[in-house]
Order: sequence, then structure tokens, then C-alpha cells
Amino acid sequence: MSTSSAKLKLPSGPSRHVYDVIVLGSQVGGALAAALLAKRNHRVLLVEHDGMGPGYEHDGFVLPYAPFVAPPLKAMPAVDEALNELGLSTAIGRALRPHAPELQLVLPRNRVDLVGDAARRRTELTREFGEAGEGIQGALAGSAAQHESTDAFFKAGPQLPPDGFFEGWKLKGQIKDHPALDATPRLAGEDPALSLVRGLLPFLVHLEKPGAPLAQTRALSQVLTAPSTYPGGMDALRDVLTRRLTELGGDVLGRDNPAGFIVEELAFDGSKFSGVKLVRSDTLYRASCLVTATDSGALRRLVTDKKHNRGLLEHLDQSNIKSLLFSVNWVVPEAALPRGMGELVLVDTQDPELGPLLVQQHPARMAAASGHKDVEGVRVVCAGAFVPASAREEGEEHLQALAKRIDEHLDRLMPFTKQHRALRSVPYLDAGGVRGSRLMPHPLYSFETEAFLGVTGLKQRTPAKNVILAGREVLPGLGLEGELLAGIRAAKLVQDMLKKKDPLKG
Repeated sequence: MSTSSAKLKLPSGPSRHVYDVIVLGSQVGGALAAALLAKRNHRVLLVEHDGMGPGYEHDGFVLPYAPFVAPPLKAMPAVDEALNELGLSTAIGRALRPHAPELQLVLPRNRVDLVGDAARRRTELTREFGEAGEGIQGALAGSAAQHESTDAFFKAGPQLPPDGFFEGWKLKGQIKDHPALDATPRLAGEDPALSLVRGLLPFLVHLEKPGAPLAQTRALSQVLTAPSTYPGGMDALRDVLTRRLTELGGDVLGRDNPAGFIVEELAFDGSKFSGVKLVRSDTLYRASCLVTATDSGALRRLVTDKKHNRGLLEHLDQSNIKSLLFSVNWVVPEAALPRGMGELVLVDTQDPELGPLLVQQHPARMAAASGHKDVEGVRVVCAGAFVPASAREEGEEHLQALAKRIDEHLDRLMPFTKQHRALRSVPYLDAGGVRGSRLMPHPLYSFETEAFLGVTGLKQRTPAKNVILAGREVLPGLGLEGELLAGIRAAKLVQDMLKKKDPLKG
């Protein structure tokens, strides 16, 4: 199975207008749900709506929206099982590769490579931090292993978030059987190096303030085993799932579809979903149920019949975006980068407003008719930090000022590189024609709902009984794993709803 990030070629349009399920949105959980349902003998239409492909174009270059760090598949066993069902586990597992070194920390007076080899890492830490290095090594090793003690809970497929009294009661019983879910984070202490590593957490989860032990430990632990990169980032990973969907007979309305892929409104029969209508189209694509994989704000705008869908809207209103990942890209010759600069760097900016800066190197790519072509000897340095969500409304001058502050940190990290820069690009300012979640590649949310284990957000079942959520707002405290688990469970909920025979079970 190809995992190329080249431009995805899909069929020209849907083969029908009536489906078992429509999946709406470009988030990766929806693509996984769609592929699993197609594999299980359902008629599926995926409407990307807010998807614009892996990266945006600026002056001929294809650039990332933000840094993207993923854990290895073996750290997400339930996800690995689902991908294995689709025949994708081996291909995706091979495409994910650790950064070199795995993670580099830059503090005001120290720079240290957190390499995978324990002996080399200990030597590096004691060289930089003296006697404190041994304690840092122990905390990092303990944290990297901490997710393993909760793997069994997630492999059992818990109904998370629970819906209703009986699911909640059953879940609480399961939680009691797994005391490690409430284990104290191993990455504790006030040491500046450990504090900086904890600063990686917001880049991995979608919670504004992950306070519970599981939200503080699992995603960070998974990534610390081997901070990995996927060629083309999250969008390319989604494209692999989308391609598999089409191979299994599903249909896709995406960016290459001449009929369009932007939804104008959702159609309802009373409070029951009945179909989707595209912009500038009279066709209504109908389905027995809807799985949504777009942010609640974008979904809310598509519900035009507010009177009959007040419950659905109130459900979506329980999610609030507090912060967003703001990025700057520099395109530079590889020879101009400082010697020893890592592919993944976490910088202590000493800026109380910006916080840690995550810097990731990518191969430079040019837009081409046949896809995206790597440019030899040229790199894209993508740097991101979190800013208040209100920054979007404060105008271009404010966004330029934010970008300049990140530029200054990059200039300190890479002295003498700026003068060789071929392009400087800011997605929020330079990604023209981009919709929806592409300009919110990694928002942080708060919720007005009970957070089970501190990792849950919106319930997947909504007051519109045949509308199921599969986006990043379902399990925000679990990061990428949470998005994919939401997709796995959404597929099961659709199967239970439609009660269609699963060919895998005879």
C-alpha cells in the first residue's frame, strides 16, 4: 500500500446519491471510520468539506501548516489493530520514522540531544547537567514507559466517552480494574529540562489545561518512546486512509472532484439527519446516518434548521476553542542550517506568552502537475507556538507581530541562516483560499461537559440520534490516538445503528 504524500487521485465523483453513511470532514478519525465501514460492507460517502490537501502552496513551495509529531504505531495497540484490519498497519508503520535525534532540547544555557539509546542519552545528560542528569534520565525513561500500563484498558474498547447511566456505570467499573489510569506522572519536578519536555504536551493533545494524570501522561509517554514523523504530516496519513476507502468501494467528494466538496447545509427530517447539500448543487446526497469529523463550530454553521435541531446545537456549544497553534515556515538551504541542529527541536523561549517553541525540519517540496516533488539540498523549518484563539480576530498587524516574535527565536536558534532564506511564510497570512480546520491545525479546547479520566470532551452520540461525532473534540486528552479511537468507535456505533451484517464475522 502506497504511503506517498503525492497528490491523491480519486474517482471523478460518487457512484450513487443514497448511502448507508455519510462521513463529513477531513479530520483523520473520520477517514478511519469511513474506511472501516466500507471494509465492513457499508455504502460510504466521505465529503471532505474542510480538506485542502497535505500542505498549502506559497511561491511554488508546498509548506506544512504546523509541526506534527506522532507516536509509533506499537504505542497505540487498538489503532494498530484497526489499521491491520484495513491492511495498512505495516505500510503506515514503516512510513513513520523517528526524528534524528529523537528530540533536541534548547534551553538558555544548555542544548541536549535526547537520543533513543539509553547509554548515549545518559552521557549527554550528565555532560550538560552534571549530577542532575541521572535524575532527568530516570524521569524520562519512566515517562516513556508509562503508557504501557494503560494499553490493556484501551485495547478492551471502553465506551469512552460514555453516553447515559449504564455506559457510565460500566466504564467506572472498568476504570477500577486499571489503577494505572490514575498513576502520578513520572515526568515531575522543577528541573528546567523536565519542565521543557512537559511543554511538548500541548503539541500532542487538544486540551487547553490537561490536569488529570492520564491526560498528562499517555500521549506524552507514547511520543517519548520515539517521536516520529509521517511524510506529508497528518493530511498525508488521512489520504492513505481515504485511498483505502476508495479501493474498498467507498466514494469521496474531495478537492479533486469537479462537482465540488464544500457542503452548504445539512438536511434534516425534523431532528433526524437525512442528507447533505453541496454549494452550487441541487443534488442531495442521502444517508441513514452522518459521522462528522470536522470542528463543532464548522458543523454548527451547516445546521440551518435551528428550531428542530436545538439539542444538537446545544451539544456542539459545549466545546470552546481557547488556543491555536500559530506557525512560521522558513525555506532555507540545508547547508545554511547550524551543524548539529536536530530535526525536532523544543525551545525554551523564556517568553511567558509564547511558551515553548516546537521546531521541525521537513524536506522542501515544490508543487508539480504530477504531485509534490522534493527539492534536493533545501529544507523547510516549521516553528509553532500556541497563542490565544482571539488572535484570529485581532487583525493582520497582530498576526505579523506574532510571526516576527517567532522569527526572532528562529534567528537565535539558527544564527546566520536568515540571510540565506529563500522564503518566509506564515500559514495564517499566506495560505490563500484555505478553509476551516486547515487554518486550525491544532486547536486547544475547553469543555462544559464531565471529563471522564480527564481526557473526554463531547459525547459521540448527539441529540440528533443518527449524527455521530468522530472528530478531535471527542477524546481531546489522547491526541492522535484519541482521534483514531473516536473513528474506530464511530464505525462501531454506525454498525450498531444500522445492524448490517459484518462480513468479517461470517
